[in-house]
Amino acid sequence: MTPGQPTGTLVGKKVEDLRADLTRLQASVADENKQLQQLRAQSVTTASNYHNTVAAIQAKLQVGTTKGNPILVAQWNQAQTQLEAVNTDLGRMNSLANDVASNAALSSYLLEASRAAFGISGAVDEDHRQLSILEDETNRTTVLIDRLLTELTEDISRQTNYLGAERSNLNTLALAVNNGELYGESFAARNYAPAMAPPLPPGSGIATGRPLVVIRFDRDNPDYEQALFAAVSAALDRRPNAGFDLVAVAPSAGTAAQVSLNSSNARRSADKVLRSLTSMGLSPDRVSLSTMTSPNAQTNEVQLYVR
Repeated sequence: MTPGQPTGTLVGKKVEDLRADLTRLQASVADENKQLQQLRAQSVTTASNYHNTVAAIQAKLQVGTTKGNPILVAQWNQAQTQLEAVNTDLGRMNSLANDVASNAALSSYLLEASRAAFGISGAVDEDHRQLSILEDETNRTTVLIDRLLTELTEDISRQTNYLGAERSNLNTLALAVNNGELYGESFAARNYAPAMAPPLPPGSGIATGRPLVVIRFDRDNPDYEQALFAAVSAALDRRPNAGFDLVAVAPSAGTAAQVSLNSSNARRSADKVLRSLTSMGLSPDRVSLSTMTSPNAQTNEVQLYVR
C-alpha cells in the first residue's frame, strides 16, 4: 500500500477508511494464496501416496496371486483412505474458493466506493491524488483476486474429475483383488468421444446375430470376468460410444416348468454379469437387459452384443 497523509477533510477521512479496508483485503488475499499453494502441495503428496499403493496392488496382481489376498485387501483399504484424503483436500479448496469469492465482492465494493468518493464535495487536491492511487491499487488487487479465483476453479474442476475417475478405477481394482486377476482402467474413467449419431436402440445388437461374448453357466461361478473385461475394453476402443445388449438365454427344451425355472436362473446369471460390468465402470444406461429361450442352447448362458 502507498501511504498517505491525513488531510483533515471528510473525503480524506473516507480515503483513510478505504485504505484500511484495502490493506486488510490484501492481507487476506495473500493468506488465501498461501493456503492454495499449501493445498496443492498436500494434494500432490496425497495423490502420490495413493498411486504408490495402487501400483503395489497392480504389481502383485500382474505376477499372479490368490483370490481375495488379505494383504491386497488391506492395501486396497489403504488406497481408499488415501483417496478420501484427496477428497478432503477438495473440500478445503471449495471452502477457500468461497472465501476468495467473498473477497472479490469486497474488492468490487471498494472500487466503487473509491470512485464514488470523487463526487463528494469539500475535497482538496491531495484527496483526489490519494483517491487515484487507491483506485489503481484496488484495481490491481481485483486482478489478483480474479486470477486466484480462476486458478481455484480450474483446480477444483480438475480434482473433481480426477476423483470421479479414480473412484471408478478403485471399484474395478476391488473386483480384480477379489478375483486375483489384473484388469485395467475402469470403463468409466475413459474419455468418450461425443456421439456422431443417435445411439442404436436396444435390441440392435441382438439383431446382428453376432455376440461379442458368450458366458455359459454350466457350472457354479464360472470364471468369466477377465475375458469379459478384455472383450468390452476392445469394443470400446473401436466404438467409444457403443451400447450393449445383455441377453439371458435359457434352453427351450423340456416342460413348461423346466423352461420357466431355466429362464429365471438365466436372468439371475445375467444380473450377475451386469453387476460385473457395473463394477468395471460401465454405466448401466449403456446396457439393455432381456431374456429369451433358444432351441440351440444346451445350458443357461448369457450373451453380450455390441450395438
